[in-house]
Amino acid sequence: MSKFSTASFIEDPYPLLNDLRKNGKPVWDEELGMFLAPNHVDANAVFRNKSLGRIYKPRTPEFEWGTFNWLHSDSLLDSEPPKHTRLRGLVAKAFNRQKIEALRPDIERLTNQLLDAIDEKVNSGSTFDLIADFAEPLPVKVIAALLGFPASDEHLLRPWSQSIVKMYEVNPPLHHQEEAKLAAKEFAEYVRGLMEARKIAPGTDLISDLAAVEENGEKLNAQELIATCVLLLNAGHEASVNAFGNGMVAALKRPDQANLLRTQPREIATTAVEEFLRFDAPLQMFERTATEDTELGGVAIKEGQKIAALIGSANRDAEIFDRPDEMDLTRDPNPHIGFGAGIHFCLGGPLARLEMGISLPALCERFPTLELASEPVRRQTFVLRGYESIEISAN
Repeated sequence: MSKFSTASFIEDPYPLLNDLRKNGKPVWDEELGMFLAPNHVDANAVFRNKSLGRIYKPRTPEFEWGTFNWLHSDSLLDSEPPKHTRLRGLVAKAFNRQKIEALRPDIERLTNQLLDAIDEKVNSGSTFDLIADFAEPLPVKVIAALLGFPASDEHLLRPWSQSIVKMYEVNPPLHHQEEAKLAAKEFAEYVRGLMEARKIAPGTDLISDLAAVEENGEKLNAQELIATCVLLLNAGHEASVNAFGNGMVAALKRPDQANLLRTQPREIATTAVEEFLRFDAPLQMFERTATEDTELGGVAIKEGQKIAALIGSANRDAEIFDRPDEMDLTRDPNPHIGFGAGIHFCLGGPLARLEMGISLPALCERFPTLELASEPVRRQTFVLRGYESIEISAN
């Protein structure tokens, strides 16, 4: 069994990551066949080094993995300049800060709808699941509204997304591979149908905007548009769900931090969201490949070799953060790299911050006596770190 998939590591990876940082430079991992950058300065450099690329290696056989492959090779996440520059310019023109800020009323409305439903459970004396009842549906509903997905189809999105992102883990089993192939095909065809409909009858949704956006005579082709929409849902909600769940569990297990959430949720919302992203990172590892012989952190990396930024480790680096293993919801400044850096800084980062900045104080103000009702159930994954369920008592 991989050391990155043992029960003890999944439960708490930080002791091992702390040991890796003691090397003071990137380390070669024979098991993964790549260098690992556990220190903040090196992990940050992995994102920014122009000799390192996000090179997607197509899965084979192509006739089985075709859709999965182009959903990645034609996306922002798995492309590099000049293709990345072109794609990001077009997508950013449609998915800009004005478009994101315009979602604020929708986020507030959807947040209150979910809280009203939770209120009914609490009033009947029941607990509620922070993931299933709140953290998970909110970003899915927000992105569905952004893309113009019918509300009746929202239930399809999370299962498709979870099946695809399980392929980012270390050595995914065969049944996860089969689920990912099917999910990729179904998700792509679903978005293709919406895209074709919006080309005929455009709306105010992001799919319509992406279909129309043009810059210097360039437009998104069909595969690029579909890949962008799938990426927005997968990356856009996975980070929000896991950051919210990880952060809330950590805070509720620490009486001083739980008290801050209960007594000053609105005052500390901005710094609390950043600490959620730092303290127990929802994305733990991001791989890149050397496109030429290069050097990073005093280590020679040959062309074709991989190096991964260990984000969760970098965010606990004592060279950068005071008391790195302590949660401080008032921490400021907080130079974490939870959303990446450089040209691969997460395009959906501002939306995730907006969602959590609205939903966190709304939840804590509505239910000021929040506490864990039982030990949360953690997802058995490392790269995308989060919880399956978090039962909460608010009586």
